Amino acid sequence: MNDQLKNQRILIVDDTPENIDVLIEILSEYRRSVATNGEKALQIAGSGNPPDLILLDIMMPGMDGYEVCQKLKSEEKTKSIPVIFLTGMADEESEKKGLELGAVDYITKPISPPIVLERVKNHLLLKLARENLENQNDILEEKVKERTKELALTQDVIIFSMAVVAEFRDPETGGHIKRTQNYIKALASQLQNYEKYSPDLDDQAIELLYKSAPLHDIGKVGVPDSILMKPGKLTDEEFDEMKKHPTYGRDAISSAEKMLGGESTFLKYAREIAYSHQEKWDGSGYPEGLKGDAIPISARLMAVADVYDALISKRVYKPPFPHKEAIEIISAGKGKHFDPVMVEALLEIEDAFRNIALEFDDS
Repeated sequence: MNDQLKNQRILIVDDTPENIDVLIEILSEYRRSVATNGEKALQIAGSGNPPDLILLDIMMPGMDGYEVCQKLKSEEKTKSIPVIFLTGMADEESEKKGLELGAVDYITKPISPPIVLERVKNHLLLKLARENLENQNDILEEKVKERTKELALTQDVIIFSMAVVAEFRDPETGGHIKRTQNYIKALASQLQNYEKYSPDLDDQAIELLYKSAPLHDIGKVGVPDSILMKPGKLTDEEFDEMKKHPTYGRDAISSAEKMLGGESTFLKYAREIAYSHQEKWDGSGYPEGLKGDAIPISARLMAVADVYDALISKRVYKPPFPHKEAIEIISAGKGKHFDPVMVEALLEIEDAFRNIALEFDDS
């Protein structure tokens, strides 16, 4: 017998001393404990040092073996302990009842010592195998968690690195990145209450939107410094060049996706936002002139967040607007520049936008 089996503890539950003595002798290779009634058996089984298997008589004064088994199987702490009925009740109905209550085996008296030993050993081996499998599953689950955490960290690093590039190239970022990603998170969370949007905006999607938002202007890395850094108003030709930044952004993110092995789920929102956040609900935006629901949800969210932040922020060509005026301007663009439902959601949480703007104020 291997050491793992020798260390198994067997609880013998019987009210007859002679039966107990016989079983103690038969099971001499195991660790053994004894209970002479059902109450004591339940106490030992539920203790901090429970048995690995229980040999249980049925006919006992007070609580019989059936009731003991039923109570064992009803408790989380004891339900997995294998129970073998060992009894003089040899009829089919009694055996059927015992097995239905959850016993793993049913041995009738007079007992055969070799049979008892083999059945005990087999059920202990099964229990050990089950426990080993559960341990392996726990180890595998932990490894999966670690790998998932590692992948999430990799995603964060990729997005952060790309966002840093955009931030260094754009003189108007500052707290803009932090503010816009928090605006998007707040607005998307509010839209979870809308039947139209709740299927697309679960918690995981909102977290990815939050992470992706900093890449909305990454395409500006492709815009010449003379235009990007110009302190005054752009000419028509310069503005036409500036309008290419959504395409530059989409292409940069698409290239990253290809390097990662194809269209990446975690960069999908970033690509949509970078390419389509300048589209307008009425179709007058760019680069494709998309209209209404044809504009990705992620880009519609960014349109609201980006314009609000541009309005309340100081720019070389304008002073900052007060929060109230910024909200009025966005409200006026409902159904024209912006998704009307998103504007409704914004009005419900406009204080959250104002608080985000104050928290991440450039000053």
